[in-house]
Amino acid sequence: MMITRALRPAAAATAAALLLAGCTDNTTQASGDGAVQVTSTAQECKLSTGTAQGGTLKFQVRNEGTEVTEFYLLAEDGLRIIGEVENIGPGLSRDLVVMAPEGKYVAACKPGMAGEGVRAAFTVTTPPEGTTVSADRAALQQTAASQYSAYVKEQSEQLLAGTKDFAKAFAAGDAEAARQLYAPTRMHWERIEPVAESFGDLDPILDAREADLEPGQEWTGWHRAEKELWQPDSGYKALTASQRQQLADQLVADTEELHHRTQELEFTPDKLANGAKELLDEVATGKVTGEEEAFSHTDLWDFQANIEGARIAYEDLKPLLADGEAELDASLEKNFAAVQELLDQHRKGDGFIAYDELSEAQVQELSAAVDALSEPLSKLTAAVVK
Repeated sequence: MMITRALRPAAAATAAALLLAGCTDNTTQASGDGAVQVTSTAQECKLSTGTAQGGTLKFQVRNEGTEVTEFYLLAEDGLRIIGEVENIGPGLSRDLVVMAPEGKYVAACKPGMAGEGVRAAFTVTTPPEGTTVSADRAALQQTAASQYSAYVKEQSEQLLAGTKDFAKAFAAGDAEAARQLYAPTRMHWERIEPVAESFGDLDPILDAREADLEPGQEWTGWHRAEKELWQPDSGYKALTASQRQQLADQLVADTEELHHRTQELEFTPDKLANGAKELLDEVATGKVTGEEEAFSHTDLWDFQANIEGARIAYEDLKPLLADGEAELDASLEKNFAAVQELLDQHRKGDGFIAYDELSEAQVQELSAAVDALSEPLSKLTAAVVK
């Protein structure tokens, strides 16, 4: 899914050190437009330079391997995600635009979208003189970041409250009540998923799917509970009351930790814009395919939440598009509305029909609408950080 299927902090740090030690020095220079060229293969994550001046950075990532790959800029600890681009097919290229202050970072390519990936050290130096934005634009950027920060805190609070209710029903063996709470509660997670995923140690213990588990990884979190609530027809051994209680307690404890961490987060316009694109990637890779909610088939709830989260980020950034980006703004408005119109066709009561009730044509229609929105959304970061 993402690099968030990570090892626990100590193991991740050890793995990162080993991977970094094994990387060759591929340092040359950035391209003429200042972009750092990144080449991903099965064995390498080759950067055209190991240093760049602080401010707005652009990475041009090309996949020269045979598997779909991802690229991440991580904090020095190798866990916290600064920015990412996913689902880069063989022979294809994608750009990552981030605002990065002076400091040490880790660049990571993830061929096959599994494991820790191939990593390289990256350093950001003092920003060049004359790169500051105007006071008016800086104020707009700060307002957008503050608004989104408040939204994240509100969603994390609702997620924690809903998780406690869900865990209580789940531990008590009240499967019907837990099933009713499952999808609505997870929507709070899905709306701010890139924020949750930025903590590399929390996402895999809260949201790992069975198919994404690393060898030896203990399966905890929402999807473990999902399988218990929507048990496969045969060959499944139900959890004991003690095991349900343990899973419920862990889910609440991990969500409390997530809520605590979100209170301290600071946001920048690039994080909002990149996060919106990541939410759309989530739809394209997990929701449209039906892989995310393999047992409950509540994917359309997740789909809706991802779209809502992306739209909130876009609307917070919208004032920054008033200066010369009217065409992009109009395209985003149009395509967000188109995706929402399709989703509304599949509503049932306060929620949605099961994903496996959709026809192949309806799935393809949703996929096409997501692709149409993805194109202008990929331009949002560059537009708001200038």
